[in-house]
Amino acid sequence: MPNHLWMTDEHRAYRDTVARFFAEDFEPNRRDWTTAGVIPRAFWKKAGDLGLLGATIPEDHGGLDLSRHFDAVTFIEQARAGDSGWGFSVHNIATHYIVAYGTDEQKSRWLPKLASGEMVGAIAMTEPGTGSDLQAVRTTAIADGNEYLINGSKTFITNGGSADLLVLVAKTDPKSRSKGVSLLIVETEGLDGFSVGRRLDKLGMKRNDTAELNFDDVRIPRTHLLGSEEGEGFYQLMKQLPWERLILGYGALGAAQCALDVTLDYVRERKAFGQRIMDFQNTRFQLAECATKIELLAAFLDQCLEELEQGSLTPEKAAMAKWWGSQAQCEIIDECLQLHGGYGYMSEYLICELYADARVQKIYGGTNEIMKELIARGLDKD
Repeated sequence: MPNHLWMTDEHRAYRDTVARFFAEDFEPNRRDWTTAGVIPRAFWKKAGDLGLLGATIPEDHGGLDLSRHFDAVTFIEQARAGDSGWGFSVHNIATHYIVAYGTDEQKSRWLPKLASGEMVGAIAMTEPGTGSDLQAVRTTAIADGNEYLINGSKTFITNGGSADLLVLVAKTDPKSRSKGVSLLIVETEGLDGFSVGRRLDKLGMKRNDTAELNFDDVRIPRTHLLGSEEGEGFYQLMKQLPWERLILGYGALGAAQCALDVTLDYVRERKAFGQRIMDFQNTRFQLAECATKIELLAAFLDQCLEELEQGSLTPEKAAMAKWWGSQAQCEIIDECLQLHGGYGYMSEYLICELYADARVQKIYGGTNEIMKELIARGLDKD
């Protein structure tokens, strides 16, 4: 496991708490929650009680006011436990939008409930037909007196069926592209005109509650606008995306480490042609490459995290973290599955789940092709 140079005794104690949480509260329920296709609310509440949901939320709003290194620990440990179904990452991103752009009244209203697990957060961003082009969203939020009138639909929404709070990406000026985008907070409970559509059946991430959302003349107060005025949404999204991409990178790191761990256990026990699979040179070389990629990924992500905390992380470098992290994750897990032979293709083996879950990492949070374009734009500057 990589040695993160920023990790102190406080981080290690926190890591032990997170690892124990997954071992005791997640692992015994893995199969049942996979079948159900959703993580129960009690799990969220327990995470809230332990401080995991509010680690970086200010203390006066129900959190622990810690650095993002502590959230990184949670992302790594969740993935090391072999889980990508609990939508904590999206909940965390929704929380950070309110921390960054919310008014004092908004923070007081929503952050304590997000920190405790009383509310589950989601990002209502992606739409049918728009994909990574956030300037092209068609969901509208038109001012009507003291309210916004919302119409449109969203798809691929993590926590979509469970969320009590949505950070909604919508057009407050449908005639504009980036300058027409705004972010609004939508509380879903008992909301007229709001409905959850299909729970989506996916290749992987089976425990993850992913759904379509529909807005049919939904009304919310204009005080639920994030930011000082309309049209700031695209800027707000761009400012927060580097953290989202680091989250994906750290998840990739934890999943790759999980794959290596379970594969080491397997090849040390499994025999072929009279010897352990671990004793074949090909096995040893492949695992050596995997371990090296993990160390390199960890070092780069840690560098990016330090720059993020200092306010100097560039969009191009964040894109590198997302692209390379997901690429390395998929390569490592593919190699590890191969070393399992036919058993790697069996769903009872964790490596099979890791393989299916990994593929979407190259797609969400901005496709890897978009990441390369962002990196290339940085290279083309004078």
